[in-house]
Amino acid sequence: MNAKDYVAINKATWNNKVPIHIDSEFYDMPSFLNGKNTIPAIDLKLLGKIQDKNILHLQCHFGQDSLSLARLGAKVTGIDLSNMAIEKAKELNQQLQLDATFICCDVYDTLQHINKKFDIVYTSYGTIGWLPDLNQWAKIIANSLKPDGKFVFVEFHPVVWMFDDDFQKIKYHYHNEKPIMEEYSGTYANKNAPITTDYVGWNHSIAEVLQALLQNGLQIVRFEEYDYSNYNCFNQTIEFEPGKFRIQHLDNKIPMMYSLECIKK
Repeated sequence: MNAKDYVAINKATWNNKVPIHIDSEFYDMPSFLNGKNTIPAIDLKLLGKIQDKNILHLQCHFGQDSLSLARLGAKVTGIDLSNMAIEKAKELNQQLQLDATFICCDVYDTLQHINKKFDIVYTSYGTIGWLPDLNQWAKIIANSLKPDGKFVFVEFHPVVWMFDDDFQKIKYHYHNEKPIMEEYSGTYANKNAPITTDYVGWNHSIAEVLQALLQNGLQIVRFEEYDYSNYNCFNQTIEFEPGKFRIQHLDNKIPMMYSLECIKK
């Protein structure tokens, strides 16, 4: 693997995951098709009133969350690197008779594919670890927002990414020291899935995220940390309350998610 080829490597990885994710219990397509809203309560609170709001959803995968926002009355544009994911999102949009728009591109190329400004930019859960340059990411967010527009971001905490897969030891650097190039078997949505994929990722500290947003004219109005995950996507977890998961032997000793709300000034 060569880190310079990360876009092609990660696109192939996500294309391989799409059919497995669609069939997984994790994504629970039957419930979604029957009307389930997939946006977590934390995110909905931060998003606020979205009826008739224009929302840009970055790294939207195959569109469940984007389409959930559309069901709530938002006018949604979803961006994702995986062509297979975007094809499925478009199919679901048509099947559900919604009016979301989906675009396949690298997140860094977003501004080449949109011709309007948005009320809200939203991205969440396992997104920035696929990006090497957060300053460029923040610049795209800022340039996609209307004046006084809002950026909503919910992400897994960088402390989580320091551990090995079974949370037995510290394996990775907290800061963005270098690209992480590895092979991975299975997927978070189906740990026993018969696929093995390569990936290139980066760890990003909280300071790196905050500085990137501040340097691009985004005012941080809310920042929260959470000692649980909304998703059962890690190993060694226990569901201590409905829809809330922790690493069993670590209990509530580590932060597992954080959220940000920013305003463009």
